[in-house]
Amino acid sequence: MIRALGMMSGTSLDGVDAAMIDTDGVRIGGFGDSAFHAYGSNEAAVLHAGLGLWPDAPQVPDLAELVQAVHADLARQFTDAQLIGFHGQTLAHDPRGRGTHQAGDGAALARALDRPVVWDFRSEDVRQGGEGAPLVPFFHWACANWAVGQGHLPAAPVAFLNLGGVGNISWVDPTACAPEASGACIAFDTGPANAPLNDLMRRRRHQSHDEGGALAASGTPDATVVAAFLDDPWFRRPPPKSLDRDHFADLSHAVASLPDGDAAATLVAALAGSVAAGMTWLPSAPTQLLVCGGGRHNAAIMAALRRVVPGPVHPVEAIGLNGDMLEAQAFGWLAVRVLRGLPISGPMTTGVPGPVCGGRISHPR
Repeated sequence: MIRALGMMSGTSLDGVDAAMIDTDGVRIGGFGDSAFHAYGSNEAAVLHAGLGLWPDAPQVPDLAELVQAVHADLARQFTDAQLIGFHGQTLAHDPRGRGTHQAGDGAALARALDRPVVWDFRSEDVRQGGEGAPLVPFFHWACANWAVGQGHLPAAPVAFLNLGGVGNISWVDPTACAPEASGACIAFDTGPANAPLNDLMRRRRHQSHDEGGALAASGTPDATVVAAFLDDPWFRRPPPKSLDRDHFADLSHAVASLPDGDAAATLVAALAGSVAAGMTWLPSAPTQLLVCGGGRHNAAIMAALRRVVPGPVHPVEAIGLNGDMLEAQAFGWLAVRVLRGLPISGPMTTGVPGPVCGGRISHPR
């Protein structure tokens, strides 16, 4: 087993998660300490200004230095990490066009921390014709396998719904011999998740998010806006498929004239509707839907999901996992897989023709 530190800064742009995990890149041996760095208002402003930029933009080097510095400061708290998985900050994602761009230099981070760093997880998948996202499904398989072993889950298919800036769902069969095995994992992005709601709160209330879903709970969804959103051809496109953070920018424009509460409620209803639409692509009904990411803290989102999703809907804490740190843990686990030459994506998660071991390994010297 390797003690790995995974680090994740998602498209919700709230901050950096860091979490330890013990793993051989297949099984989970145990979970360790975790920490979170919340972006300050100036840091968040810099990152928001960088959304949509590609590596040749003049602002990117300074932004990348900010990302590296924040990650380095956080990583120094974890002195026993043997390996670091560094996702970087996604600024642009266009797998059928210019590719995918995560700001941050893993080689510079390795030198700063004097430890090996695995990074650039998505590019190779895109180069080979995949979507480059989502990358966490193989780890969801490992989590389900661990939970079965702990007695927290039956040995049957289950689905994980990650609600970060963008939503993604993973249907996994924990009885499969490996995550890349046929029928083990099916995954894809479901639609916008926290990003439109967080952007609304930032614009109108100067707050980072809708705490507990209080604003959304106070409003009434605009059914016409939600119906128009769900009529987008993207929802009829079969998976695998992935989204850029701002793919559905028209949704934010559609709620611009609504009162704050109704706008928030409409965005929540759109999120839940997109998840329900996505679940129709799953190969079989999961025994339960396990929600991770920041969205599970929003009571309005969880209530909306329970209204439209068939079957039980629970936060991942119901099976002994930490929903705030799952993605960070995933990139620690994926880092070990890259080190061992194991695949981190496959045809049924990103649409790549065959299993891909992406990522780059940078050593301090």
